[in-house]
Amino acid sequence: MNISHLIETYGYWLLFVLVAAESLGVPLPGETALIIAGTYAGHTHKLSPWAIFAVAAAAAIIGDNIGYWIGDQGGYRLARRYGPKVHLDERKLKTARYLFDRHGVLVVFFGRFVSVLRAYAAFLAGVGKMRWRLFLPANAAGGLVWAGVYTLASYLAGDALQHMSATINWILGGVAVIAIVAVLLLVRRRFDRLADRAEAAYPGPLDQPAQEGGPGNGPGVPTASGRRRDPDETGLAAE
Repeated sequence: MNISHLIETYGYWLLFVLVAAESLGVPLPGETALIIAGTYAGHTHKLSPWAIFAVAAAAAIIGDNIGYWIGDQGGYRLARRYGPKVHLDERKLKTARYLFDRHGVLVVFFGRFVSVLRAYAAFLAGVGKMRWRLFLPANAAGGLVWAGVYTLASYLAGDALQHMSATINWILGGVAVIAIVAVLLLVRRRFDRLADRAEAAYPGPLDQPAQEGGPGNGPGVPTASGRRRDPDETGLAAE
């Protein structure tokens, strides 16, 4: 059976499973299923585009939050335990957390539109200890916009978008690879400075008890009132 036949048979349930599974890191064609569902709805009107949008958005948000939790609980612990064996020490983990605190919102939001990042951005945000109160709105906004754009486009454009979906994914994937390489090169050149900023933002061991409700709320610099500062509040000048 192909995805089109499965969508015709199982409808919203299959769409939810594929999108949610892809979002938490399982390599399944969630976006393709969304495009096929929108196209099928446009041709037959047997599915509601509003329901497709709601199901896809809910699946994206729920799947990403599960992926975030896995990264926060499991992936981070593995990185702490076995990271030094592959040169992933605490200094690098602090730097990753600092970068996610500074730029994680953009990574999570725009990652929803790029195939590789769509599957792993939430998990990496959890490993990088991005604060959940920042992750959730970025994730929800990305999921809502992504579901809305692809549902509307596939419903209206139909077969044309379905046939172009592979090309679109290749183009977006290529742009993402170039952007990721550029960021990695920039980080490598400025790693020492970023590491110093991360140490100032998160002094002491990384495994201090989290502050504020929600998973992944990493500790920052304590103020006189006992509140933990965000990294941007450490008084370090931007370059």
